Amino acid sequence: MGEGVQDRFVKTDLDTLATALYVTVDDLLIESPHRLPWRPRVGIEPKISDAELVTLAVMQALLGFTSEARWLRHARAHLRHLFPCLPQQPGYNKRLRRLADTIGWLVGALARDTSLWTDDVWVVDSTPVECGRSKETVQRSDLAGWAEYGYCASHSRFFWGLRLHLLCTLHGLPVGFALTGAKADERQTLLGMLGADPDLSTARVGQVVIADKNYYGRQFEAALAEAGLDLLRPARKGERPRAGVRFFKPLRQVIESINDTFKGQLDLERHGGHTPTGVWVRVAQRVLALTAAIWHNDRTGQPIKRSLLAYDH
Repeated sequence: MGEGVQDRFVKTDLDTLATALYVTVDDLLIESPHRLPWRPRVGIEPKISDAELVTLAVMQALLGFTSEARWLRHARAHLRHLFPCLPQQPGYNKRLRRLADTIGWLVGALARDTSLWTDDVWVVDSTPVECGRSKETVQRSDLAGWAEYGYCASHSRFFWGLRLHLLCTLHGLPVGFALTGAKADERQTLLGMLGADPDLSTARVGQVVIADKNYYGRQFEAALAEAGLDLLRPARKGERPRAGVRFFKPLRQVIESINDTFKGQLDLERHGGHTPTGVWVRVAQRVLALTAAIWHNDRTGQPIKRSLLAYDH
């Protein structure tokens, strides 16, 4: 990171975060142009850059605007000093959906730019992402076939939708995430996340992963051990007591707190997506928002890394 960006890490507020994030994302995209969606060489140049659009999307999530139209009206009234050229809502939505994979990649890129990336304890869990409640919605939704009925044991309720699978540090920094159907096997999803990013499984000998009792099985634990990961979970019914039980309960609450940040502060269940790409980009937008806040708090030396209080107003 250049000196210009370091100079901007002087205080913690939304404008400072937006400036530092924009400069960093712009540098990352210049270094990795293949991460951007294809655009014809001949044509009208967009008035707002991809880095600006990503920054605008992060600010939307942090400020709690679930409606894109309302968000852009707010931005025109209050954020012209940061974004002189703002798109119309249809263009914003289209550009954001095209940047879906880029946003997912930026989550990992920002996470690696923190001191928390090397933490030797991770927590893993999944949380429901509801996509509809009425029978009519389920029948006509474009999400049918991906979204499905599932059960949330934490809240003792059934839901129709997806699951967000999160692999995080104890400070709440996402190091991996995936969005699947509500009935997807959590164990296979975790192995898939590890396999998709070699940095998570090849240089982590002795890494501890804390999970709930659904992450079980000899083959599953053998696969984790082969990747250098030690699984810590409570014993299932009929199993012998497992090592590390005294550490499990207090640390296990961390993932519940992280899920609550997504649900309560970043409005995960009010994503507003109606298509697979629409839901994916809105979920990734919120994961990037949390990552960006932790990244900025880490770089500015804040004591609580997952605090969003300085950025939600």
